[in-house]
Amino acid sequence: MSVSPTTVSDVMTHTAVAVGRRASYKEIVQLMEQWKISALPVLEGEGRVIGVVSEADLLPKEEYRVDVPTASDRPPSDVARAQAVYAEELMSSPAVTVHPDATLAEAARIMARRRVKRLPVVDRLGLLEGIVSRGDLLKVFLRSDEDIATEIRSGVLPNVPNTTGVEISVKEGVVVLGGHLDDRALVPLLARAVRAVEGVVDIRLDLTRA
Repeated sequence: MSVSPTTVSDVMTHTAVAVGRRASYKEIVQLMEQWKISALPVLEGEGRVIGVVSEADLLPKEEYRVDVPTASDRPPSDVARAQAVYAEELMSSPAVTVHPDATLAEAARIMARRRVKRLPVVDRLGLLEGIVSRGDLLKVFLRSDEDIATEIRSGVLPNVPNTTGVEISVKEGVVVLGGHLDDRALVPLLARAVRAVEGVVDIRLDLTRA
């Protein structure tokens, strides 16, 4: 029996620290320091996410504390942020978000593509439900070797033909496929299916023909 994929809602932090449009620069810095976080969602109304303020958005203020940049030598966004006071002026908008039913792989791809460390988790109306971080996505690798092996034996091998002779061992998340498999054309299919099991770090092939 296969196990349902872990989703963002399974690993996210449900209690999220956020600010409103008119939160001040100093208030934002204080919250980041207090909660040891690098970004804050900006909300309006009943909790709709309209942007995110990150440490990168705050840095132009320090970078140009003495000499304010001009539009001729810096991007307009840096010029604006160097002079900004409130969250609505500092934030990156629209916010890069993810839905709670997204898989961890989907969330990881969004983070990598958009180069962000944390994602606000929003419902279909754009209302904040929580925060998911890079560290949250890595929790899947805390899964025990025994659980991984059990899922492969019960949820993977029965769905790949002619694998009754395949033996499974797992150590530190690394799966060794041993035993025998006569049809070598099935090896890529089997390896792909095993790699899709959550918590698998890598695969080693030690298969022989019967």
